[in-house]
Amino acid sequence: MNTIAPPPQIKRLSAGKRAIGIVVGIGLAGVANVGIGYAGFSFWTRQTKFVPYDAADPDLKTALAKKHNPSGNPPICIDHAVRTVPFSKLKTTDQGQLTTDFCRGVWSGIGYAYQRRYLEKKYKALPGREDHLWDREELGNNEYAVGTKITDHFEVLEHSNDKVIVRCGDTPFNPEPRPSDGLFLMEVTTDEQAQTATFRMKSIFTNTTPEGKDTQPLPWRFQFAHRLYTKLWMESAVRKLVK
Repeated sequence: MNTIAPPPQIKRLSAGKRAIGIVVGIGLAGVANVGIGYAGFSFWTRQTKFVPYDAADPDLKTALAKKHNPSGNPPICIDHAVRTVPFSKLKTTDQGQLTTDFCRGVWSGIGYAYQRRYLEKKYKALPGREDHLWDREELGNNEYAVGTKITDHFEVLEHSNDKVIVRCGDTPFNPEPRPSDGLFLMEVTTDEQAQTATFRMKSIFTNTTPEGKDTQPLPWRFQFAHRLYTKLWMESAVRKLVK
């Protein structure tokens, strides 16, 4: 007696079902790659943390903030990222130098590379932009004095020993309240006892026109994307300061 079972019959799938299988396979592979990429990015930026920050913070009540948001409109996107580094890992521990170098790292680093190139192609050739910072080399060496203009979309409003404040959201040629307006703060504090330097990035985006009084916060996905961008800026900038 032959006890060997006959081979199973393999049904050939229709072309439509095969196509669906291929699409699903590619989709799952794409999701896996995104997941792996996000996990790698999260690990690379793991030392950057976000701390509570809202419209009640003193940063939004300074004379500078009130000047550029005269109606006191609420922010539509606001976050505060923090990264602490031991003195032993830094090239310098001078607070003023760290502040300037931190600012340089933000604008000349890979975090700003794509946006810089995009703005350069779109706006550099326009009249009156000759004195703006465009090239990566000059962005990495500038002193960022008050009035410095960066790629037609940012302007230094304050530069002290511990912070640089930049206005963003529109061209510096528009000094009035704007539908897209904001302040970007780069701060450095040092702790001699703990032997550490703490780097802070604070972003405040607001519709500063009278019509922006009742503007609602941006959807969560935009807030989430901005935090990823902030972490990229922070990490690329701080790594330029490490030995």
